[in-house]
Amino acid sequence: MRHIIITAFLFLFVTAGCNNDSKKEKNTTSTTSNDSIKKPNTSKTLPFIWEGSNVYFLLTDRFNNGNPNNDESLERTKETGKLRGFEGGDIRGVIQKIEDGYFKKLGINAIWFNPVVEQVHESVDEGTGNTYAFHGYWTKDWTKIDPNFGTYKDLKKLVEIAHKNGIRILMDVVLNHTGPVTDKDPVWPDNWVRTSPKCAFKDYKSTVACTLVENLPDVKTESDENVGLPAILLNKWKKEGTLEIELAEIDVFFTKTGLKRSPKNYIIKWLTDYVRELGIDGYRVDTVKHVEEGAWSVLAEQAKLAFAEWKSKNPDKILDENEFYIIGELYGYGVDGKRYYDFGDRKVDYFANGFDNLINFQFKYDAAQKDYEQLFSKYSTILNTNLIGKSVMNYISSHDDSQPFDKDRTKTYESATKLLLTPGISQIYYGDEIARPLIIEGTKGDATLRSNMNWDSISNSNTKSLLIHWQKLGVFRKNHPAIGGGKHKMISKSPYVFSRTYNKNNISDKVVVALDLPKGEKTIKIDSIFPEGMSLIDQYSGIEVNVSKDSVRINSDYNIILLEPKK
Repeated sequence: MRHIIITAFLFLFVTAGCNNDSKKEKNTTSTTSNDSIKKPNTSKTLPFIWEGSNVYFLLTDRFNNGNPNNDESLERTKETGKLRGFEGGDIRGVIQKIEDGYFKKLGINAIWFNPVVEQVHESVDEGTGNTYAFHGYWTKDWTKIDPNFGTYKDLKKLVEIAHKNGIRILMDVVLNHTGPVTDKDPVWPDNWVRTSPKCAFKDYKSTVACTLVENLPDVKTESDENVGLPAILLNKWKKEGTLEIELAEIDVFFTKTGLKRSPKNYIIKWLTDYVRELGIDGYRVDTVKHVEEGAWSVLAEQAKLAFAEWKSKNPDKILDENEFYIIGELYGYGVDGKRYYDFGDRKVDYFANGFDNLINFQFKYDAAQKDYEQLFSKYSTILNTNLIGKSVMNYISSHDDSQPFDKDRTKTYESATKLLLTPGISQIYYGDEIARPLIIEGTKGDATLRSNMNWDSISNSNTKSLLIHWQKLGVFRKNHPAIGGGKHKMISKSPYVFSRTYNKNNISDKVVVALDLPKGEKTIKIDSIFPEGMSLIDQYSGIEVNVSKDSVRINSDYNIILLEPKK
């Protein structure tokens, strides 16, 4: 995206391509004591599959401060409402936690973080207190990394370190809107954005061709008109010394793709640059239903081509043969067996428009209303019928869901067990695993969901025990694609025992799990999932057993058993 050397041969140089090193930085259910709990086995097992992945979602600014020198950038120093300014977290902080092994111990094999491109410089007050764009959803310039989050070099290192640790990176992307208009952040031209009407959500048009809220200019993603670049961007790039390279690369992109120079296609170019240059593994796409579905198809096509291009240039860095993966935030979508979203006057199948996965807004309700078997069997049935080849991402809490499954953090063990053992992708929101408070006094709106990561709480024995519960389930899930991507079958109702089996793409995996067990000695039926005499290990207690008469007998202090073949 940015090259160090600009010469008279710039255009040829860009057309020929270059390696990443020549890029320029873009901006200079048991609660026993901890002592008796064996930590989980974190060894790598079967190949990674997206539909069984364990995703960790974090707000970069709230997770971990790895570089205090960038805490105050771009004169963002006005007093704000509580938890509505930048708190100091950054990309280097995420890198530190990867290197510390925090994610590996938790069984995480994919990280999704909020958008880190350059945000509007000024704050706004929406009635909830003066607010800066710490959350990352108010874009000013898609081609730069916001200095409060770090640098392009930091992002490059994050991807490299994550990949070395077997972790994929999901980049959060916004195509629907720019950031709010302020004295420092002028509105983009009329042929790029609309500033009215505000969305009424009555039908397709009043959901798509409108602004989400007041003062959030909506990108005209429906336009196929060739438009020039906004003067505010051209002047900005000229001042930063990147104008010539930006224009040259834009020429290369549109010549190569044959796409029109429409607003959406410029942004698609800028977003896919991060894929072709850094090897980003997938997108989490914001505000899906507020953009014409055809735009998403173009984004998906270009992202997959960019990922293939990165792989061809970096054969020694390829993790696997998976294609680029795209998860969409289709607000209100739930796993009810339907592939489409109903606007009232129109039904749209977003799975047929570039998406591999949609965030499941229904999981929190199902988790609250259904027992384990009802929950697991429902999701297994839907994912293996109506959604074959696709998946959903389940969560118990998130950055903008005011009604999470366990807002008071009184069902923390149940949260882990239901989330991590339900078919589909699991999404851990930062702090779920250590009961980060979701109710913060003095905050307004969604700020209560976005507090700083409570790292100090891990020293508490109860929190440490809870974390280990999440770790054991997370590592078990990571090691077994059958958990999230396989077929569910109940073996017995009491005690509750089930199996998960996965047989696709030359990958075979099977496990047996038992929940709500009594402490002490218990006998678990295997239902011929494992052969007679086979040695198994319960990854929760660490106890080894042998199959005898299609059962295993275990004496442990826990009410959960996670059985897998002994390596």
